[in-house]
Amino acid sequence: MSAPAPEMGPCPPRFVEIKQKIAGLYPDFQERVTKAWNEVLEELDQATTEIATQGSNIVPQVEFAQLGKLSAEEVENIRRKGCVVIRNVVDDSEAEGWRRELQDFVRANPVEGFPETDKQFFQLYWTKAQVRARGHPNVLNATAWLNSMYHLKSGARLDSVDLSTPLTYADRFRLRHPGNQWNAHPPHVDGGGIERWQDDVFRTCFSDILGGDWRKHDPYDVEGRINARTSLYGRESQSSIFRTYQGWLAMSETAPHEGTLKVFPNVFLSNAYTILRPFFRPTAPEDTPGYLLAKNWEYDITSPDFPGIYAVGKGFAGPRPNTKTHPHMKLDVTMVSVPKVYPGDMVFWHCDVVHAVEVEHVGKEDSCVMYIPAVPYTPQNAAYVERQKASFLAGIPPPDFPRTAGENMFVGFAKPDDIESVAGKKAMGLPVAVS
Repeated sequence: MSAPAPEMGPCPPRFVEIKQKIAGLYPDFQERVTKAWNEVLEELDQATTEIATQGSNIVPQVEFAQLGKLSAEEVENIRRKGCVVIRNVVDDSEAEGWRRELQDFVRANPVEGFPETDKQFFQLYWTKAQVRARGHPNVLNATAWLNSMYHLKSGARLDSVDLSTPLTYADRFRLRHPGNQWNAHPPHVDGGGIERWQDDVFRTCFSDILGGDWRKHDPYDVEGRINARTSLYGRESQSSIFRTYQGWLAMSETAPHEGTLKVFPNVFLSNAYTILRPFFRPTAPEDTPGYLLAKNWEYDITSPDFPGIYAVGKGFAGPRPNTKTHPHMKLDVTMVSVPKVYPGDMVFWHCDVVHAVEVEHVGKEDSCVMYIPAVPYTPQNAAYVERQKASFLAGIPPPDFPRTAGENMFVGFAKPDDIESVAGKKAMGLPVAVS
């Protein structure tokens, strides 16, 4: 049993102003987005059939040693799917060693985690295994390669951004036991909720969709990302940095139905549909024949509802699409599990990809992963890393995460010298000795 989900409520009435503001920004908005909506629904119908037919096989898989040798077609396939399994990033024995270290750490220390009676997901960031994994040269090279998927669509230059320099973002890990139900992570998108529509900068990432030219949308245009405010309300555990891809490193074998990741593997279409969805409502009951056809949906900006966005605490969660709020995505058959992974493999998914964690784990061994995303050098990210470094040195949680007493009194708490590579120290903003 995973941690209970926080109580979620409807969007406030004032959110209707967000829709009306957006409608006023684009000429002929209703006409343009209605045409785009109809086109997206048609293409989604084809894409969802393909995804459901191929299942896990649709997720790209590549060898770490081949990253710089992939064809343009192979790279484009990864970009369009928005997800990838990278095999053999780290030697399997090293990854398995990290798992054993983490198991020893949680046995030796009074760590926080959930479920309280059988802890499997831990509020830990600074164990030696974690800092060594994040600082591993292969891990950093893999994330730098993923960062290089991004570019400036306008062709302009941003001297303050360096996609070739990876930074470290500290996150947690899980040691999930077989047999339990994991309900805390249904289909969702991280890195901002209502901010996609509300924040003026973040919204520019989706301007082609909102302007009706949805086929020109580029999820890999870095310009709108670097200064986007993904956390307007200060909600806890909401990432405040720009991660090109989220990811994890496998420390065990994990196959479909064994508590692995699930994704909707088409970031272009999911973005187009998610961004347009708040501007349309159904005109017929769900059980109407042809309910999903465009003729049964109409343009509407009179409601404050943003489907998949929910009030929670002092902020807003989401997008959290489901079969009722986003029926055309057919999530009951299109959320596919990633292929089987082995210790040392890594799984990555674009920051806009709809993803989830399998509810079931019917395997016989623990499913063990360490969360490690791809983070490029930007001024905003670098500023976060400076604050994160101070948290590391103090042994307390990083700035984006819940406040706890920290780890500095635990046996096995990491120090800067435990980051063994020069690249790893640089990625954490630590000084590097000059020989």
